Amino acid sequence: MFKKFVIGSRKHNENSTSNAASAGVSDFSRSSVHWVRLVAYWLFTLLIAYEMVAGGLWDLLRIEYVRVIFTHLGYPLYLLDIIGVWKIPCAVVLLLPRLGRLKEWAYAGALFTYTGAAASHFLVGDSANVWVGPLLFAVFTLASWALRPATRRLIPASPAADTRAVEWIVPILIAVVLLVFALVTLPKGPTL
Repeated sequence: MFKKFVIGSRKHNENSTSNAASAGVSDFSRSSVHWVRLVAYWLFTLLIAYEMVAGGLWDLLRIEYVRVIFTHLGYPLYLLDIIGVWKIPCAVVLLLPRLGRLKEWAYAGALFTYTGAAASHFLVGDSANVWVGPLLFAVFTLASWALRPATRRLIPASPAADTRAVEWIVPILIAVVLLVFALVTLPKGPTL
């Protein structure tokens, strides 16, 4: 009986030691992954926030650099005021805690800004070295969004339920009908 107890306790100690060792490694790797992820999140977020603040300020001040680019792209200069006004709050919202829904909008706005800039340069025939910069910032935006901690994510209102096919098909069919209706009712031209 005593022999059984000693052997059993030895096995228990070996198992608990190996479990503790593997738990320590697991906790260490989990925490190191957590820290790498957190540092990457803040790096990308700070890059985007700085670019948004600087770009918004440049747009609102209408510095020569942005005036030349907008003229080259064929955009009216008053668009600088509209875009510039929204860039600064975008940066602030990305840096503030909570505000999940506003953060989603800010990320979407940043992504639209950068992909729109890249597309604009590409479509006017600019070389890749001009449109790759905004495209890179679009990738930084996606990286910041994907790496954000749980405390900075939008919490779903309810758990996702199984959706039926009809819940997807009906809205798509409605959108197609609206698209056809929009094509049929195209206006002839402006009457100014």
